[in-house]
Amino acid sequence: MHIFLNAVAASAASGLTYVRNIVPHLRQRKSLQITILTSGYLREEFVDSDNLKFRIAAEGYSTTRRFCFEQNTLPEMIRQSRADVLISAGNFALRRSPVPQILLSGNALYCSQDFSQDLLRRREYRAWLDLRLRSWFARRSIHWADCTVAPTEAFAEQLQAWSGKKVVAVHHGFDEQIFRADPDPLPPEIQRKLKGSESSLRLLYVSHYNYFRNFETLFRALPLIQRELPGKKLKLLLTCELKPGTDISSYDPRPAAALVRELGVQDNIVQLGIVPYRMVHQVYRSCDIYVTPSYAETFAHPTVEAMSCGLPIVASDLAVHREICQDAAIYFPRFSPEALAGCISQVAQSPELAAKMSASGLRRADNFSWSRHVESLLGLACDLCNRKYRSV
Repeated sequence: MHIFLNAVAASAASGLTYVRNIVPHLRQRKSLQITILTSGYLREEFVDSDNLKFRIAAEGYSTTRRFCFEQNTLPEMIRQSRADVLISAGNFALRRSPVPQILLSGNALYCSQDFSQDLLRRREYRAWLDLRLRSWFARRSIHWADCTVAPTEAFAEQLQAWSGKKVVAVHHGFDEQIFRADPDPLPPEIQRKLKGSESSLRLLYVSHYNYFRNFETLFRALPLIQRELPGKKLKLLLTCELKPGTDISSYDPRPAAALVRELGVQDNIVQLGIVPYRMVHQVYRSCDIYVTPSYAETFAHPTVEAMSCGLPIVASDLAVHREICQDAAIYFPRFSPEALAGCISQVAQSPELAAKMSASGLRRADNFSWSRHVESLLGLACDLCNRKYRSV
């Protein structure tokens, strides 16, 4: 079987994580032929092998340009490769794929009312219009694909209700060996910041600055947490900086920075900046509690990383978080800083509860495997191929 993987959309965050993790598992399956269409940036991380070839696409596509490229140019590339199945990674599918097509749908924002309303509240009208355009493409793509795959049961149900078409759930994976493989020390500036937070209760949030990550609810909770834990120093560690131009995202962090100043919690926040993924496990191990107030999620990879490092988790009460974390987390209403503060206080003041959550998380993290994910994906691809040949 020959798989054509369209990974043009894998340009940041979870998209890069996904491709980086599945490529080694695809390469191991010598009976497969794989062609991967990706950016030059990601191409540099891999070498060709007998069963794995790369093709390079231009970078920096707008939504419209990417749609035009995929609908007009990509079909001929697939035909030339003689692929049997197309896997479209990036929420958009070919309208008329020359081969059976699996769509990987992993963006909760396209069907999130919270995000749409958030953009309007912030008067981000251009971003709101872009969201509407992308949402239309994403919804139609589910109908164009032969099979749509979501990374959790919770998100699959959400997509089904949104699109009216069946969606299959296949959990994303986690490879602890790859996650912890780099023994090199953290950059000196990050080490200095971590050292300055020693002897404090250290909360960690691993994310670029994005509106849907709901940083503001977390910031509003900090003075409330400090009030409930008067005898403890409190530090929130962020893997981003609340300054324009210091992050890869296009979201404006200035209102969040202004809120930090207004709340007077500047001394409680440690802005580590971007931490190389291969080293971020050292940051997890330096902290006490992982917290995620996000109001939209599809899988939430950092929660699995946190569980693998034994951190108890305080998470917004989303169906995705409950599915992934189970008993390793306690949950709060996503826009309630008071409830978030209460959960942090509960975990911080109960070593028994924290230890129980930590043990649950270590067990839970073992349930996620990239190898099993790839196996399930290839099973779907084989089924599509068989259906195609039976119909000929």
